Formats: sequence, C-alpha cells, structure tokens
Amino acid sequence: MKNLVVICDDEPDIVELVTLHLEKSGFDARGFLNVEDFFAFIGESIPDLILLDLMLPDADGLEICKYLRQQEGLSAVPIIILSARGEETDKVLGLELGADDYVTKPFSPRELVARVKAVLRRQEKEKTLQKIAIGDMLTLFPEKHEAYVEGRRIDLTSTEFKILKLLSQKKGWVFTRDQILDHLWGREKAVLDRTVDVHIKHLREKLGKAAGLIKNIRGVGYKLEE
Repeated sequence: MKNLVVICDDEPDIVELVTLHLEKSGFDARGFLNVEDFFAFIGESIPDLILLDLMLPDADGLEICKYLRQQEGLSAVPIIILSARGEETDKVLGLELGADDYVTKPFSPRELVARVKAVLRRQEKEKTLQKIAIGDMLTLFPEKHEAYVEGRRIDLTSTEFKILKLLSQKKGWVFTRDQILDHLWGREKAVLDRTVDVHIKHLREKLGKAAGLIKNIRGVGYKLEE
C-alpha cells in the first residue's frame, strides 16, 4: 500500500505542487485548503504523515500540531511543518510542540519529498522496537508512543518520549546533548543545548519513581541505566 500523506495549506498552488511531486514519488497525497476539511478527513483516515502550514486563515498551525500530539490514534503520526516564518523562535516552538521537521517557504519540492521519505524511514525503523523494558519499573511501547512506570501509563510529550526512547535503545550508553538534538531534529536543530536539560528535567518529574534511571554525566550528557 502507498503511504498516505495529507497536506493542509491555504495556498492552492503549493498544495497542487506538493501533491504532484508526492504522487510522482509513489505516495497517496491528499491536499486540503482549510482546517475543517482537513480534520474531517483525518477523522476517517489516519495518514502516515502530515504536512502542516502554520499560517492558516482559520486556525493556528502550532495549536493544531499541539492538539494532534494529544489525540489517541494521531499522536504518533509524523508532522512536517511548512511555513513562511523562518525565525529561529518559530522553528524551536514548532519542533518542541512535537513536529518532526520544519521546512521554510519557499522550498524545493524535491527536497520536501526527500524529507518526507527520511521522516517515514525513521519512523519505520522505530516500529521494529516492539517493546523496551528497563528493569521491572519502566516499559516503553515505541509503536504506540506509550511509556509505563510500574504498570501506570505516564503522559509524555512527543519530544520527551523521543528522548526516553533514544536513551533506552542503548542502555548504559552516554548520549551527548548534541547527539540528542541531532536525533530529535536533525539539521533543523535551531536550539540550544540547555533545551535538552529542560526536557530531561520535565521527563524526570513525570517518571516519578523511575526518574533515577536517567543519569546525568557531568560535562558530557545523559544515559539510561537500570
């Protein structure tokens, strides 16, 4: 089956251009010019990836991104933001709200398709990790983006879950802040190292009894250890 990519952008020319290039690359692409039609469609058909414009006339793209990350069934769908807003603060906010990539307009359609493929490859690789257990206390289900501490589900943001999953894939391995940023946002990382510290702090607070599993290696980074 073809991967379904949904585009939500109020510019018809962009929707048509992106749809054309995606279909040429073997994707099933559906474009929507308003949020109402977009939500109506994804309420019936869960896409494999969403291309989301930030500057929509009837809604704030960042709020949509945040909302999608909180919805069961849609929280794990990759989101690539399309925006004419190229300021660092906009990129940081978009990525921290759970977007998987951020593309600034104007953009090359070929590069956009390449980014779509890269994000989907990353997700497919992650799906092979069915269950990750850290001792008897912490369990991760990567496919469902769910984490449990002593059998109780904890509510994590997309970014917090990605950090926890990265650390859990190589228990005892120390990841530098830069490696964590690369994993989260690749070449679009327009964020400071201390952003990682903030996410780790929030993550530990939510882990409760399991917080001690995340170790801070002073001057280097973080690791997960039983």
